[in-house]
Amino acid sequence: MAAVGTRPWEDKFDIIHTEIVVETQDLRAVRLTLAPGEEVPWHYHTDIEDRFICLKGAIEVETRDPDEKHLLRPGQEAMVAIQVPHIVRNAYTGASKFMVIQGVGPYDYQAAE
Repeated sequence: MAAVGTRPWEDKFDIIHTEIVVETQDLRAVRLTLAPGEEVPWHYHTDIEDRFICLKGAIEVETRDPDEKHLLRPGQEAMVAIQVPHIVRNAYTGASKFMVIQGVGPYDYQAAE
């Protein structure tokens, strides 16, 4: 389990910008910006759901088991359930920005192949 204020993904991938908006032991909201071609690699969370909300550009949220792809444009959202491997890609020609709300429970980042 990651402590509040930590960024356990930092040694896993690089993106343009990450801002933790709010974080408690059981809830976290993070605003992320992806450059063209950038992605948050395949991963899952042991005890929390992710709710993705596109703010600018377009993002693709792909999951395994179930195998799904969600193309999100500003104002659209998608949910990824607990323990479902997923990847988030910039699906736009410029930078894309999105918010992810994670909870309820302690945050972790588990890399998935």
